[in-house]
Amino acid sequence: MALHIGAHVDQEDPIAEAKARGASLSQLFLGDPQSYKGPVIRYAGGAQALKADAAAAGVDLYVHAPYPINVASLNNRIRIPGRKLLQQHLSAAAEIGAKGVIVHGGHLGVDEDAAKGFDNWRKCIDGLDLPVPLLIENTAGGDNAMARRLEAIARLWDAIGTASGSDQVGFCLDTCHAHAGGNDLGSVVDEVRAITGRIDLVHANDSRDEFDSGADRHTNFGSGHIDGEALAGVIRAAGAPVVCETPGGLEGQAADIAWLREHAG
Repeated sequence: MALHIGAHVDQEDPIAEAKARGASLSQLFLGDPQSYKGPVIRYAGGAQALKADAAAAGVDLYVHAPYPINVASLNNRIRIPGRKLLQQHLSAAAEIGAKGVIVHGGHLGVDEDAAKGFDNWRKCIDGLDLPVPLLIENTAGGDNAMARRLEAIARLWDAIGTASGSDQVGFCLDTCHAHAGGNDLGSVVDEVRAITGRIDLVHANDSRDEFDSGADRHTNFGSGHIDGEALAGVIRAAGAPVVCETPGGLEGQAADIAWLREHAG
């Protein structure tokens, strides 16, 4: 089976972006990734046209939620707007026919009670309408992160498992985040799957920084600290669709996609 792969692209025309990269999927932001403002569909013709045109072209769409969302937070002024924004993006993703919405696991302050953060995730899932799958992504840094280390991911999944709608919650494994977060790429797929039962999407990225650095800095394959065979091994073991979030625009991402097709396809 051919590798189902694409890249994170500008949202104006994710179908054309996929075709230019020789890809079969595109990941995009809907609006400003650094803002609490609601989603905006910039595709000509709007959401329904994007849904129809992507289906006709055989291009799957994934939506990445804005970075400020932190539904684990103990601060109401962060958590509550984040929940609202996440719901807006889930609804907008459904309108464009997206296969899922990716959101970071979030974090608490160093001295805050992690158990409260995991329970806030349970409350969030309980309160969301999930017209498309919500894929929680592992993160690279933070000692009190909800999805950096395997023990935290296990606690997060235990909490989410008691929420209604938990069957619509999946996992997005980021290779740069796993490496920088201190997780062995040789075993992380099996370890995550043992916890979550699933890996729905892989973010394939090399890491500019060393193992367990806690730094979330992506780079192109072969120019960072992740062994190429280890990265390709993650893709093969996960057996999930793949998004390259690497730099270099069209040229850099097309080269990375071609490399993965050769080494992990």
